Amino acid sequence: MTTDTEARERVLEAADRLFYAKSAHAVGMDELRTEAGVSLKKLYQLFDGKDALVEEVLRRREEAITAATMKYVVRAASPEDQVLAVFDWMADSSGTTDFRGCAFINSYAELGPSSERVTAVVRHQKSGVRGAIAAMVAATGRPEWVADSIFLLFEGAMTNTAITVSSEPARQARKAARFLLEKTA
Repeated sequence: MTTDTEARERVLEAADRLFYAKSAHAVGMDELRTEAGVSLKKLYQLFDGKDALVEEVLRRREEAITAATMKYVVRAASPEDQVLAVFDWMADSSGTTDFRGCAFINSYAELGPSSERVTAVVRHQKSGVRGAIAAMVAATGRPEWVADSIFLLFEGAMTNTAITVSSEPARQARKAARFLLEKTA
């Protein structure tokens, strides 16, 4: 017999895959429980509804994305290269037919207006990304407006990599960020 912890993990893994591929609205709880191999009763014992499930999926995704991005950042040779490394991560992570863009933007577009829980998680994640970029830009000695501009480049590139099914927007945004860093040195 599986423990609640194991069942919860299976549900979260299945929800992450299905919600990212199809969207939370498109995935019914019955499909999710079948994919996770748990009963509907167990699913509702573990999560009080879809909003709670989306919230937890996004929290876990935030941790995974931060860890993956930081692998690129720590390998960078200079503070400027650390800033640019976020675009390298994006370019390497996108451009495939299964890449659907930012799960946080997607979830907010789908559920944000009706879900305070999802809105809070998305705002927290975006604030964290903005803060991380700001800290890296500050380490280069550039003004704060440069961080704001690079954050917007990052967010725009993330959306366009999904729409175009190409990593080229990430590479173009990296070039624009490099230009900003060079011109504000």
